Amino acid sequence: MRKLLFVGVSLSALAAPTMAQDADDEIVLASEVERDNEDTITVTATGTRSPVEASGQAITVLGADEIASLQGPDLTRVLERVPGLTYSRSGSLGSQTSVRLRGAEAEQVLVVLDGVRVADPASPAGGFDFGNLLSSNLAKVEVLRGSNSTIWGSDALGGVIVASTCAETGLDGALEYGANDSLTASAAGGIADAETGYLGASASYARTDGFSAAANGTEADGFEQWAVEGYGRYYISWAVEAFARIRHAEGELEIDGFPAPNFTLADTDDVQDTRQTFGSAGLILDNGPLYVQAAYSFADTARDNLDGSGVETFTSEGQSDRLSLRGEWRPIGPIIVNFGAENEWTRYETLFDDGNSARLFGAYTQAGIEWRGISGHIGARVDDHSEFGSEVSFGADASYAVADNVRLRASVGEGFKAPSLFQLYSDFGNQLLTPEQSTTFDLGLAYGGRALDDTPFYAAVTLFRRDTQDQIGFIGCFGNTDPICDNRPFGTYDNIARTRAEGVEAELRGQIGESLQLAAAYAFTDTENRDTGNRLARRPRHAATFTAEWAPLEAFSLGADLRIVGASFDDAGNFTRLDPYEVLTLRAAYDVTEQVQLYGRIENVWDEDYQTVAGYGTRGRAVFIGARLAL
Repeated sequence: MRKLLFVGVSLSALAAPTMAQDADDEIVLASEVERDNEDTITVTATGTRSPVEASGQAITVLGADEIASLQGPDLTRVLERVPGLTYSRSGSLGSQTSVRLRGAEAEQVLVVLDGVRVADPASPAGGFDFGNLLSSNLAKVEVLRGSNSTIWGSDALGGVIVASTCAETGLDGALEYGANDSLTASAAGGIADAETGYLGASASYARTDGFSAAANGTEADGFEQWAVEGYGRYYISWAVEAFARIRHAEGELEIDGFPAPNFTLADTDDVQDTRQTFGSAGLILDNGPLYVQAAYSFADTARDNLDGSGVETFTSEGQSDRLSLRGEWRPIGPIIVNFGAENEWTRYETLFDDGNSARLFGAYTQAGIEWRGISGHIGARVDDHSEFGSEVSFGADASYAVADNVRLRASVGEGFKAPSLFQLYSDFGNQLLTPEQSTTFDLGLAYGGRALDDTPFYAAVTLFRRDTQDQIGFIGCFGNTDPICDNRPFGTYDNIARTRAEGVEAELRGQIGESLQLAAAYAFTDTENRDTGNRLARRPRHAATFTAEWAPLEAFSLGADLRIVGASFDDAGNFTRLDPYEVLTLRAAYDVTEQVQLYGRIENVWDEDYQTVAGYGTRGRAVFIGARLAL
């Protein structure tokens, strides 16, 4: 079978020291060191690679085997295994998909793909649409729940999601076909030399006829996307290496709109074309006690909306460029110092707006200790925005082994989100906006590790609370005499809301004998707009995922995933209710040989009729079959 060499960003663009020293102080190259289980390593806590158990923050890591076992390109089926994570989608695969952590706004979650911040500066709130990211070639997903702007700066108010694509030796591929004439194909491969470096590439393709985005519609709305990626590393010396990565994706999504004369959601022939290009390049110095990475990265997202006759009804383009420096220094014994600085330039334009630009500079330092059963970190960051000035963020966390395999965890973190370019400079903009700010507290207790490396059983429970102030919202100005509406007849943005989210997360995983594994992830999340007393829109109080994996034979396995989501409201006024739902997926896989696997699944076994966005449909019962090849 193939040998895993690197796993995307976690081992490259945000890697931590890859050299080690033995008892005789002999320097050992990374190629000579057995790598840790990637499912136990994260970059979300400190910005460089560190064990999950060394952080007091709530972090979930989903590895390559777990992602592949779930089958198919739909990333939301992977993310459902994270406690405290929910999503809403406006239609079928590829449609607008918003992911929320612990009840935060979707735009308050920082998303990083292969070391590149991929939010779209041209979107109204500057967020990332998960409908454009498929799981086909993902090797790892790390999710930090809670504010962590100390390390990550703007947008890390609700949490951080870091995704890494495949970067491995050998060749593998997959092909899948199923309901709604859906076809998914992916391939990845690479070559490596311990003295020279690594060169790899991957590609994926997905299409589906879909179903009507409008729940009351009859015309199917399809989706098609292709993506290609390239990645290389070159070892300049035993301590210095260069890296570069590029990704380009293009997709076409058929969407429903609000046609005349009723102006309600209904079938239309509209389409949305999306083009994304992300890339990064840089140098890494790693001499053992000191690790430093300097990099340039960019992200470009362009969207064109066209009506049935091909006329553009809306276009936008958002671009970001970033220079960054990240490092880790181990001066003595258990002491660790993480540090970094970055400067980001963002700009946007739309069909109706010439656009504008902004600059954001930030620098941070975090001191830590990892000694015996104690791990702790404390740090601060200063950011300076070209429009609103400076912002300071603090954070601290601790993890303590109170007994064998039992750890007590605690953290406090501050987060902020700079106003988006659209909120500042568009026709609806307000240049007097200030950043959204949050403070998160959580306290948890864990037994074992989620990867089940050291124990056959894992259990974790976390209490959390997040208070957010100066949250930005839209103000309608029709008939509004407030001075803020002067010369803004159609509305504007303002810092108008204070919100709170609190609750409890729990996760259980257990290996029962050699063949059976059971798991559950649950979160109770109570959200409130503290100015109105209403629950926040599309935030279910209860969300749980139950999973089972059974391998009665060495070459044959069965799996089941049950997603249960409680009721919520679709709007801020709490007038439109979204009903609770339960969705069951059954999976099977058979290893024909060591290189070939056949698999299949049935999604939504009970043909549940439900909605995550009012008025938008979801897929009914669907069957898929596929095959994988690994050389």
